[in-house]
Amino acid sequence: MARGAHYRVAFRRRREGATDYAARRKMIVSNLPRFVVRDSLKNICIQLVKATAKGDQTLVSAHSEDIRDEYGWKASRRNLPAAYLTGLLAGHRALAKGCKQAILDIGLQDTTVGAKVFAALKGAIDAGLEIPNTGDILPSEARIRGEHVATYAEEVGKTNPEAYKRVFSGYLAAGLRPEELPKHFDQTKKTIEDAFKGGQ
Repeated sequence: MARGAHYRVAFRRRREGATDYAARRKMIVSNLPRFVVRDSLKNICIQLVKATAKGDQTLVSAHSEDIRDEYGWKASRRNLPAAYLTGLLAGHRALAKGCKQAILDIGLQDTTVGAKVFAALKGAIDAGLEIPNTGDILPSEARIRGEHVATYAEEVGKTNPEAYKRVFSGYLAAGLRPEELPKHFDQTKKTIEDAFKGGQ
């Protein structure tokens, strides 16, 4: 361990690899709220966070459980379509609170093109929230709608019915055939957008 009169112990979260303070400083000095996207094993959570002298203040939040409980989403709560819909909901809630701009905060997640974090970003942008980005990182419309899942489900259903039941047991238990995911996505998206029409 380094020693000496000028040695300074790094912040605990830096030592643990939990916070990139250089990136955080850039976001804070932008003077814009941070659009924070995090996912767990089952859900996606999005918050609009403002840095203050007393600590971070959460202005708006949206959870993938919200799209299930309030808007009828039946599919996985942490796949690409769910990330987009949660971002869409967060974007509408932000605008309803008077927040029009933000900056993306993905934490220590890898910046893979088309990843879930960028699907959430696309949802917020489609809601009308202004977040700087390079358009080439966003997933395609087909993947956002879950067309890749529907295509795979259709192929597996034809070739291996037992694997189909096993792989898509969660969808089937919720009363949704995975082949119908794009249609279900469109319906849920419309339900969310209708709820915020007229500035509600």
